[in-house]
Amino acid sequence: MADYVKNNPTSFPGALLYEARGLELLAETLKEAGVSKLRVPQVKSVSERQLVIPRISPAPASEAAMTMLGEGVARMHAVRQPQYGFESDNMIGLSPQKNRLTDDWGDFFLKDRLGVQVAMIRNRQVRNEFKAVLERKGDVLAQFLNRYCEHPSLLHGDLWSGNVLFDNTGPWMIDPAVYYGDREADIAMTELFGGFLAAFYRAYDRAYPRTEVYDTKRAIYNLYHTLNHYNLFGASYLDACRRNLRVMEAL
Repeated sequence: MADYVKNNPTSFPGALLYEARGLELLAETLKEAGVSKLRVPQVKSVSERQLVIPRISPAPASEAAMTMLGEGVARMHAVRQPQYGFESDNMIGLSPQKNRLTDDWGDFFLKDRLGVQVAMIRNRQVRNEFKAVLERKGDVLAQFLNRYCEHPSLLHGDLWSGNVLFDNTGPWMIDPAVYYGDREADIAMTELFGGFLAAFYRAYDRAYPRTEVYDTKRAIYNLYHTLNHYNLFGASYLDACRRNLRVMEAL
């Protein structure tokens, strides 16, 4: 299999090192879960400038491959981790992602996911708008998330369709932004931009059914990603941020 060489696309020297660590941790956890049909590329070498992994020859996303993906992600999520967060900061796409280890998932998501992104908003009026909601509803949000999160799971962290590849043997996950959190944060992101077949969700729910409040959590967890995209790419994502924020306000 030929190699794929990825150059660092960011201004952060550690970006590829974080990505390599994420790939290795996903591989370790999938192995622990006994998952063989969902894979991640082996890290052949990595430096601040380049990451070398095997090249994946793309194939269509069949129903069977989506079923493998859904079952594999569910079984990975079922592996109980000791804490939430992560031991070091890393990246979410082109943005820095703040981490720490904690036993309080709700507080982590409020402060280290939503709070960090809101603080990055350049428009002061918009920043104050979102900050006011976090201050007013933060305690309720944290309690809600803690109540409906069973245990820490390893998350891919950036699980949209562009970070899943398929070859003629099945699915691969790439470009992770790993941390330990509520498994439904990963599933929420699969719905943000679409591209996952119904077979993925059927297989996931057979292996590890989603909670009864998943629809509410989907908006809350995707607020993090829409804020990140707003901060990176501008006003076209602001309406999506506000729609997700309204779900949080309604708690």
